[in-house]
Amino acid sequence: MQHLDPDRLVLLALSEEHEDAIESEHLAHCTGCRLDLDSLRTVAELGAEGHELRDLPPPPEQVWHAIEAAITRPAPPVTDLADRRARARPRRSRWIAPLITAAAAAVLAVAGTVAIDRAPAEQVTARATLAPLPTVPADAGGKVSVLSDRMLRIDVRNLPLTTGFHEVWLIDPDDPTRMIALGNLADRPDVVLPVPAGTDLNRYRLVDVSDEPHDGDATHSGRSLLRGTLTK
Repeated sequence: MQHLDPDRLVLLALSEEHEDAIESEHLAHCTGCRLDLDSLRTVAELGAEGHELRDLPPPPEQVWHAIEAAITRPAPPVTDLADRRARARPRRSRWIAPLITAAAAAVLAVAGTVAIDRAPAEQVTARATLAPLPTVPADAGGKVSVLSDRMLRIDVRNLPLTTGFHEVWLIDPDDPTRMIALGNLADRPDVVLPVPAGTDLNRYRLVDVSDEPHDGDATHSGRSLLRGTLTK
């Protein structure tokens, strides 16, 4: 049975193109091509998992040595009937297997290097769930996390549209006239804002998101949209 072209298998594994009826029929009956396609898809999935990684450290030198060894490793001697059948397959299979092994090794090695060099997970010291006020659509809301480095991460959803901007505040619930502006959300649903040094989060524990006009007035507009209380 003639096997599918290796370049075609790569395209199918990367989902660049879809199988036609003839290829689907072939893959249903050809174990070799099906195994090669499954292996290539595994490598593609490993690569896709790291597509958002940026500024990766260079992989260790031994990674390149392992890749070179996998590609240049000679084929094992024929020892039995099963080996004869495997060796009877086209030369394509002789290079596609080490190529798959090398690619997988490179992906896993780089991922391991990133895991080692990556900074420890952020420590959250306080959290709040933001709920809409009565005049705000019920599907609006958000979450707040205060990080150990005195940064506040806020993630909101379905805020009403505004001709101004959305501002984030810390308020003393025992004296609502005392409040601290942290910054605005601009056009982003999630931001990280610094908490001013010396701010007592046991006192300023109410997080407020307001609708502010572009009027040059730095005080709260009085139009609150979301609120939630920080807890540890």
